[in-house]
Amino acid sequence: MAKASARHILVPSEDKANELKAQLGAGADFAEVAKSNSTCPSGRQGGDLGSFSPGQMVPEFDTVVFSAPLNTVQGPVKTQFGFHLIEVTSRQD
Repeated sequence: MAKASARHILVPSEDKANELKAQLGAGADFAEVAKSNSTCPSGRQGGDLGSFSPGQMVPEFDTVVFSAPLNTVQGPVKTQFGFHLIEVTSRQD
């Protein structure tokens, strides 16, 4: 069964997500940005969500995690929770 590991940053607005994505693109540390900005409890662990299978996350999130290239920041991705920046750190098919 497919599995992936990812980390994310969850914020309430697309503007904030784009601002943080620009910081990441300029070399900011993903974990530090997550700890400082993410509204998800995972922010305390640098946004780390651990390992999960398809169907365990909301569909919009799953689609990105199981199709995006590894180790590149994706997003903003809008879900019912807000706007996510997602980095897939590993994936097994």
